[in-house]
This record gives sequence, structure tokens and C-alpha cells, in this order.
Amino acid sequence: MLAVTAHDHLPSGPVAVLANPTAGRGRHRGLLPRLLERLAGAGRPVRLLEATTPAEAEAACHAAVADGAGALVAVGGDGTVHRALQAVAGTAVPFGPVPAGTGNDFAVDTGFPADPVAAVEVIAGALRDGRTRAVDLARLTTADGGDRWYGAVLAAGFDAIVNERANRMAWPRGPRRYDLAILVELARLRPRRYRLRLDGVEHELDAVLVAVGNAPSYGGGMRICPEADPTDGLLDVVVGGRFDRLTLMRVKPRIYQGTHVTHPLVRSYRARTVELEATGITTYVDGERAFDLPVRITAVPAAVRLLR
Repeated sequence: MLAVTAHDHLPSGPVAVLANPTAGRGRHRGLLPRLLERLAGAGRPVRLLEATTPAEAEAACHAAVADGAGALVAVGGDGTVHRALQAVAGTAVPFGPVPAGTGNDFAVDTGFPADPVAAVEVIAGALRDGRTRAVDLARLTTADGGDRWYGAVLAAGFDAIVNERANRMAWPRGPRRYDLAILVELARLRPRRYRLRLDGVEHELDAVLVAVGNAPSYGGGMRICPEADPTDGLLDVVVGGRFDRLTLMRVKPRIYQGTHVTHPLVRSYRARTVELEATGITTYVDGERAFDLPVRITAVPAAVRLLR
């Protein structure tokens, strides 16, 4: 369950808005003026941030928070939300995700309507009423000083390998590149040896799927960590063991319902801190490329205040 509603004094600055016009293949681009108008109806000045790349978007969010933004709103998918979270995590600046991307897992899993206009109405109402709800985030760190926050899921198995393959491919464009990457990596599928330390308790295992969830879903509604609760102060770890190609392809559709966790090759764990090691794996968080293993993931309770 989400944390109890807090009626408190919100920071008084303008509402900064990060919008990704290419999110969801641009299908909500024409909605932006309407969304900004609804936000302005909350009685705060609204400032649209300027950015043309993900790195610029993240920098613009950090600058807005440093300049005294009273709230930050991200219009886009999980990638846009991920960039914004880096700026508001651990601060008093409240955050509103408007689901307008291909994957909107963090927004939907934390209780926002899937429709962007309805989500903005919720956010505007929370701004008017001074209402926020705190949810947890996961903090991802590396031994050499790497540091990222994420809201949904870290992938460190087959799905991360497919993402890495797709990102290296210049052809084809669009979703077919991801489909081709799946075929290539299925042909190369093999279990890898992972070392997991869960609150200091070590496990060594062979696996093809490894996910660490603060929230249940990734990839646009795939409930990879179906029991994950972003308000319980814990991370859910789901490991798919020595799957062969045929078994993996049979089990993978079950992830949308979260019923894959009943398969005998799937194990689930829960911990506050997860240390994860394997060779040759680049992790993806909220669908965004992050760090090579090994990494440490820590659940941070009430790390962000949502405008709900």
C-alpha cells in the first residue's frame, strides 16, 4: 500500500516540467499544451525545461531543483521519469510522473492513471491541496563511485543482454531491432554464474534472468517482480535459473501476469541490500543503461514524495 497522504507545506517555487516529445513514438506530443494548461490551473507558475538529449534532460532537472523549483513533473515514459528522479530523490521537492511513453511502469505501479490527462489532473489536485505520498526508491552504486537512483526494476539477465545488443545495432530501426536482438541472444543463450549477497547472506547460482525490483513492472507492463511494493522498504529479487531456449520462451509470456514466479526454475527473495556480481553483464534500470556488474542496490524508504 502507498504511504499515508501527507498534507503539508510544499516548496513554493514554480512547477518545472520535463517533457519528452519523442516518448511513446510521439503519440502524445500534441497533448503537451493541454497538460501544461491543466498544471497551471493549480495556481503555480509552470516552467517547461529545455533539453534535446537524455543527458541534457537530467542536467535541466538538477538545475531546476537547485534553482528552487517547487515541484518537478515528467511527461514521458520510464526513461524520462528516470532522468527526473535523479534530481528529486532524497529532496523535499515533490514529483509527478505523467505516463506518456511506451513503458510507464513507475507511474502506473505507484498509482497514477495510465491516461496522461487524468494523471495531470491528479498531480494538479495534489499541488492545490498540498498533498504528497512518499514512496521508496532503489539506489544503485558501484565500487568506483557510480551512483544512480531507480524507481522500477533493475535487469541484469537476458533482458539486459538483449537491450545491450539492440543498442549496439544500427539496423533495423524501431521495434524490429529489439526483436532481432532477441533472436540473436536466444541463439547464444546460456546460464551465467551469479553471486548474490542479500543483506550479507551469500548465494551462488546459475541463471538466465535476474531482476531487482523496487516496483513490480518493467518493459511496459511485464510484472517481473509481482510482489514488489514501493513502500515496504525492501527490494524483491527474482531469479530465473537454468532455462533452455524453449522453456524460456514458454515462460516469458507469463511475466505479464506475474505467474512466472510459480515455475520451479524461478526463485524469489526479498532484502534491503542486494550485492550482485557476474561477468560480462551491463545492467539496465527503468529501461536505461546503467553500470556493469558488480553493483550494490539499496532500498531507500520514502526517497521521493509523489504528487498524489
